[in-house]
Amino acid sequence: QAARYNILNGIKAPQSGYWMNSPHADDIDYQIESDYAGLMNPGMPNSASAMSDKVGHIMNYGDGWYGGVFIGAMYTLAFTSSDIPYIVSTALKTIPAQSKYYKCITDVINWHKQYTDWHETWLQLQKKWSGDLACPEGVFNAFDIDATINSAYVVMALLYGNGDCGKTLDIATRAGQDADCNPSSAGGVLGTILGYKNIPAYWKEGLKTAEDIDFKYTTMSLNKVYDIGFKHALTNIQRNGGTVNGDNVVIKTQVPQTVKYEEGFPGMYPVSKKNNFTYKNNEIRFEFEGTGFALAGAVDKDGGIKEDYTLQAVVYIDGVKSETANLPSDYTTRRYDICWKYGLDNKKHTVLVKIINAKEGYHLQPYDYIVYKDKPAVNNYK
Repeated sequence: QAARYNILNGIKAPQSGYWMNSPHADDIDYQIESDYAGLMNPGMPNSASAMSDKVGHIMNYGDGWYGGVFIGAMYTLAFTSSDIPYIVSTALKTIPAQSKYYKCITDVINWHKQYTDWHETWLQLQKKWSGDLACPEGVFNAFDIDATINSAYVVMALLYGNGDCGKTLDIATRAGQDADCNPSSAGGVLGTILGYKNIPAYWKEGLKTAEDIDFKYTTMSLNKVYDIGFKHALTNIQRNGGTVNGDNVVIKTQVPQTVKYEEGFPGMYPVSKKNNFTYKNNEIRFEFEGTGFALAGAVDKDGGIKEDYTLQAVVYIDGVKSETANLPSDYTTRRYDICWKYGLDNKKHTVLVKIINAKEGYHLQPYDYIVYKDKPAVNNYK
C-alpha cells in the first residue's frame, strides 16, 4: 500500500520503494511476492535476481528487497537440488555479506548446526534479531513485519523440517510473526524440491476444486497462473542460453552472483514512541529531539457515510513546509502513515500537520509517532 500510494501520487519505481519515501521499505512485502521469480527461472538465480531488481524495488529496498532476492534464488535452486542446506547456503550467495540480512541468515545456518531443537534457534533469533526498527506498527511492539526475521523463520523451517511437509509448515507457522506467509514460502520451496506428484495428498486436498476460480478482483485463476508461469519459464530458459524442443528442455544453469549492496534506514535507531501531540482546529503539533520521526494514523469517516474523501495536509518541520500530503479515506488508496521525515540534524524539532480542506464527517486520526536518533537509546538500568 505504501508503494501504491507513492506511485498514485507521482513517486514512480524504484523511488516508490526507497526507504526515504516509505517507512515500509524493510517490510516483508517483496519476500512474499517473489515466488514467481524463482519459478520462472529454474536453475537460473541470476535471471531471477534481475527480475527482482525491477519488481522488488517497486515496494522495497535494502533488507526488504533482499528477502525477495533470496527466496527467489532458493526456488531456482530447488529445481536442481534436493539438498536443503545446499540450497539455503548457495542462495545466500546472492546477498551481500555486509548486509544485516546476510548475517541473520548465516546465524540460522550456524545455529542449525549447533542445536538439534529448532526452539533453541528460534530463541537465539528472538534475542539477537527480533525488533522492527522501521515499520511504525512494529517498532516497540510484539509485531515484526521486517523481512529479515521472517526470512530467518523460513530458513529455520526448511532446515529443521528436513524435507517433511508437515514438519516444515508446522515450524514456520509456530515461529510466529507473519505466520501465514512464512509457511507459504517454506512450503513453496519444499514443494519445488519434491515436485507436485511427491507432495503428500493431505497438503493438496481441495486444490483441484479451486483451480478454476478467479482470484478476487481479477480474471486470473490458478490454472491460468500455471499456464502463464510455465510459458514465461520456457521463454526465460531460452533467453538465458537454454533450448526448448517440444518436451525436451535444456537449461543453462547459473552460478549465483551477489546483487548490489544497499542499506535502508542507515544509522537510524528508534528511541521512543509517543502520543503527546496536541490536536485541535485541524492541526496536529508535537516536538521531538532526534534525527527523524514517523507519525502513524488514518482518515476515518462517520458511520453511514459511503463516499470517500481525500483530506489534504500541509506538513511543516521547524516552521518550513516539508510537503502537502493527500490523505484518502479510501482503504485501497490510503496513505498508510500520515507523514515522516528522516535524516534531520540531531536536535529539537517541531512538527505541524495542518489540514487545509476539512470536511464534516471525515476525521484524521493520529495514533502515535516514532522518534529516531543516530545512536541507540541508553539503558540506564543496572
